[in-house]
Amino acid sequence: MSGMADESRELKAFAPALVLLAICAVINYVDRGNLSIAAPLLKDELRISATQLGILLSAFFWTYTALQFVSGWIVDRFDMNRVIAAGFLLWSLATAATGLVRGFTMLLAMRLMLGVGESVMVPACSKILGFHLPEHHRGFANGVLQGAWSAGPPVGTLGAGLLVAKYGWRPVFIGIGLISLAWLPAWIKWMPRARAMVRSVVAAPRFADILRDRSFWGVCVGHFSVNYLAYFMLTLLPFYLVRERHLSMQSMVKIASAYYMIDALSSITTGWLSDFFIRRGYTPTLVRKSAMAIGHTIATIALGGCALANSQWYLLCLAAIGVGCGAARAGPLVFSQTLAGPHATGKWTGLQNGFANLAGVVAPALTGFLVDRTGNFLMPLAITAAVLVAGGLSWVFVVGRVEQVSWESQQRRAPV
Repeated sequence: MSGMADESRELKAFAPALVLLAICAVINYVDRGNLSIAAPLLKDELRISATQLGILLSAFFWTYTALQFVSGWIVDRFDMNRVIAAGFLLWSLATAATGLVRGFTMLLAMRLMLGVGESVMVPACSKILGFHLPEHHRGFANGVLQGAWSAGPPVGTLGAGLLVAKYGWRPVFIGIGLISLAWLPAWIKWMPRARAMVRSVVAAPRFADILRDRSFWGVCVGHFSVNYLAYFMLTLLPFYLVRERHLSMQSMVKIASAYYMIDALSSITTGWLSDFFIRRGYTPTLVRKSAMAIGHTIATIALGGCALANSQWYLLCLAAIGVGCGAARAGPLVFSQTLAGPHATGKWTGLQNGFANLAGVVAPALTGFLVDRTGNFLMPLAITAAVLVAGGLSWVFVVGRVEQVSWESQQRRAPV
């Protein structure tokens, strides 16, 4: 009983840090999405072409995705609390400076800098949760973060959109960037400083050790499939609702925002339920893999229903996609934290998130091409469902037992 009481006190002590990480996650998505909201005004004022605007909108992902493979090493090598603070400072200043630029070149530089700063967010958060929380509390904590990332787009679209319409894009970028800096002193005060658990000292794996592990590639395939659905819905849901379902802009905004909130609530709920069953004695392998399989199955079936449903049923199918997507999104970082162990979470998560974010490059471009060729969303929805099936099978059959990899044995098996 005393052990449970001690653990409860430790979790309560970690709660302020979790809240701050969730706030950081929301700000992260608001800052990366602000340019899309301001694009119509910015394009006219700076007299940039549609091609240049497209470059600006994609430039963030150039540095963000590429540096995932580096930021994980940084998080494992240096103090994770200071790394996320430094990244937050950099991307907040880049956001504020965006409101001061006068031309395409400087705007491009700010978007690239934004990607550099935000690249540490996922590896650092994963490292912090994996280092300070036991297995049976990681699901909820990761669900909260995924819920915050899901809430970022509607918060940014509604909040920043109204502010841009009222005050113009420059004051909004400057204001959001500078006001966000208030997060830093709060983080310095409440960031977790002590270990929540006693852990054995193990040999830190190299990147080559991680890349040789079968479960790593199983997690990468699964995470890619989850991101494929998430990016599909994030970037193309508004277009789908207006073009395919013929909704007005006002109705589209309401339905899209409702979808993103369902996604967020599903992530939090799934994480909590997963931890509940682990605390009841079920193995992490059974619980984590079952949660992913259920999420993938619900989303896959709902995607098929959405492709075939008439105007009376497609909203129910969209809600089910949100439930399935949120359930699946609650899991990928939990797998990396458990499989990698506390000494390698940064490297593993950085590599995993780098591969998984390639879905953000593929999904929107492929969907746009297919809609132009076919005139509807039937094929894109079918492909997304197929990707989810492949990902679900990878979680269940390619990923091994959900427990820390024995890095010593991996290194002994490595060729000399």
